[in-house]
Amino acid sequence: MGKMKQRTVGFAITGSFCTYEKIKEVLQGLVESGNRVIPIFSNTAQSVNCRFGDAREFIIKVQEITGERGIFNIQEAEPIGPKAFLDILVIAPCTGNTMAKLCAGITDSPVLMAAKAHMRNEKPVVISVSTNDALGVNLKNIGELMNSKNIYFVPFGQDDYAAKPKSMIAHVDLISDTMEEALKGRQIQPVIRSPFSL
Repeated sequence: MGKMKQRTVGFAITGSFCTYEKIKEVLQGLVESGNRVIPIFSNTAQSVNCRFGDAREFIIKVQEITGERGIFNIQEAEPIGPKAFLDILVIAPCTGNTMAKLCAGITDSPVLMAAKAHMRNEKPVVISVSTNDALGVNLKNIGELMNSKNIYFVPFGQDDYAAKPKSMIAHVDLISDTMEEALKGRQIQPVIRSPFSL
């Protein structure tokens, strides 16, 4: 993981629960690099317990790692716009549902409001894809977002092409490197990388 200059990072977490263990490692690395990291939780991330863990326990752990109280509702996320206190916003994991709503301008969760508020300041948004339909119905949304100003993608690839041929997931270990490039106005390359070649 690359070393970033100290920044204030909004780190928005949506409901792709299988990535959460790796996300905690990324958060730890960002904090250890001297960044202030403010977690933002989608409604799903706040409320759904599943085989990957308990939502409340995950939230507590993320707040412990970052040393920051999370943002939990739309009202708390809205000031990100007028106060402009984030240098960069990361959405990791970013589900297909969240990408679709971003494309449609829908702001019905704390994460989507954070994105809308932050984008008004023309600062970078980093998307870490995690969706079973990246090569299906969400492919058009990925394409639209890739062609949108100030939006950058963590490199991603098919995670199980035999069992889930339309599924793609980001290389979360490249989130920090993607952020560094995004803060310079550049998309890290290559964007499409097979998980099996790393």
